Amino acid sequence: MADKEKKGLAKGLTNYGDPAFSLYLRRSFAKSMGYSSEMLSRPVVGIADSKSGFNNCHRHFPELIEAVKRGVLAAGALPIEFPTVSLGEVFLSPTSMMFRNLMAIDVEEMIRAQPMNAVVLVGGCDKTVPAQLMGALSADLPAVQLIAGPMMPTSFQGERLGACTDCRRFWAMHRAGKVSAAEIETIEGNLATTAGTCAVMGTASTMASIAEAIGMALPNTAAIPAVHADRLRAAEASGRRAAELALSPLRPSQIVNEKSVENALRVLLAIGGSTNAIVHLTAIAGRAGIKIDLQKLNSLSDSTPVLVDLKPTGQHYMSDLYAAGGVTAVLRELKPLLHLDCMTISGKTLREILDAHPPWVDRAVVREFKSPISSQGGLVALFGSLAPNGAILKRSAADANLFEKEGRAVVFSSLDDLAARIDDPALDVKADDFLVLQNAGPKSGYAMPEAGYLPIPSKLAKAGVKDMVRISDARMSGTAYGTIVLHVSPEAAIGGPLALVRNGDRIKLSVKDRKLELMVPEEELRKRKAAWKPPVTPPARGYAKLYMDHVLQAEHGCDFDFLRKA
Repeated sequence: MADKEKKGLAKGLTNYGDPAFSLYLRRSFAKSMGYSSEMLSRPVVGIADSKSGFNNCHRHFPELIEAVKRGVLAAGALPIEFPTVSLGEVFLSPTSMMFRNLMAIDVEEMIRAQPMNAVVLVGGCDKTVPAQLMGALSADLPAVQLIAGPMMPTSFQGERLGACTDCRRFWAMHRAGKVSAAEIETIEGNLATTAGTCAVMGTASTMASIAEAIGMALPNTAAIPAVHADRLRAAEASGRRAAELALSPLRPSQIVNEKSVENALRVLLAIGGSTNAIVHLTAIAGRAGIKIDLQKLNSLSDSTPVLVDLKPTGQHYMSDLYAAGGVTAVLRELKPLLHLDCMTISGKTLREILDAHPPWVDRAVVREFKSPISSQGGLVALFGSLAPNGAILKRSAADANLFEKEGRAVVFSSLDDLAARIDDPALDVKADDFLVLQNAGPKSGYAMPEAGYLPIPSKLAKAGVKDMVRISDARMSGTAYGTIVLHVSPEAAIGGPLALVRNGDRIKLSVKDRKLELMVPEEELRKRKAAWKPPVTPPARGYAKLYMDHVLQAEHGCDFDFLRKA
């Protein structure tokens, strides 16, 4: 029997030159943990646990994992949990993005190395779900993605608050002098008050929606709040389904294909999802050998309406989306645009799932296809002399008055330079200028942090300026908003055109034409390029060296070159 067909502890035996001895020894040590022979004869469902004391989003995982185990046991398999790297978004330096690929390697290798016939991936915080899906696709063992679920918003002084769009809104008001230090401290304690991921359509919620849309999470489980009893029922159902898959395999490689990736892109555009999702979905698809073309993204965006009215582009929260009908309700509205024959991890096609879904939808949250919030998708890719390989703008969270504009560049050469000068009263900056941040991309030494949301200079914020064109090779939190051009590629740290921008240069933005042009003569750019020097000294050892040696640019998902499927 091939190793992948072996069940339970007999799978992937440690090699001592005597397979019978290997199994005998493995069972002996397993019995030291109190397992009976009957339990050890069952198929094994691994449970990848990404909780950590440095990950607030996952603090409810002990209860969630107990529910998974209940489902596994009820279906006749043996649940065994195992730890992986945990990526608490706000607790990692220089940024969680640097460690997404490390977690993906960990997940892949632990799935492959340990004796399991299927796996439940338990995660939620921004980079966690992408890392788990990347690892699971490469390992290609039957896998069910179980989402952490979003936080519940809080009622505070007559207003609903939720992390993290409201975090940024109040911080901007604080910078503008409209919220005092005492008030911001009070607000700080009321923004995030339950377990779960950010309550808005940020990166975590976007990736949860994508996991369901692409077919790797059970139907209508993406938006269930972390503290809702339905989240525990979803965990039990995920465990039960994983146990079924241990006996009748349906592998990630049979689910993630060009059609299901296109479905996921449609959902991303319709929900006004995070710009980060383009990088993550590109990396996930790359593990299946599928290329996401940014020109194709534009084509899909032009024909995909925005249907979901959630912050940061609307008014509601993820708990409202779940009550309104969930991601399945969004998929049903998109039926004319979707590949309905795609198989999902549930064992049903997308068409079968949508046909069985209850028809009621709250139209305040999920609009009808014929009556959208916007007739075009939330994201658009830009190309031109400043971004030959592309850049991303979240137009659904931007000011349309700034979409067709030429401006003067005000350049910051690094994040340290930005921090030192952005609030300097002497900074030469006007509201019509374009703020440009260099050297914040994948190979910058900062590892592409969510720094693209450049703050409005305080003297302009105090004068009432709420938005400006901002351009960088960095990323932006999915909870942020503004006319912000991100993921400029090639990045500045490897000598891309962004590295050559100088104060006073003219830049032209045209969302209509999908253009981002640096209005500087070619001869001048050649002189600047000849004088350019790499800004970063390569690290000498450890994971930082591995990362810098192998990380790809944004249009390739910032995955490692040796991990993508040929």
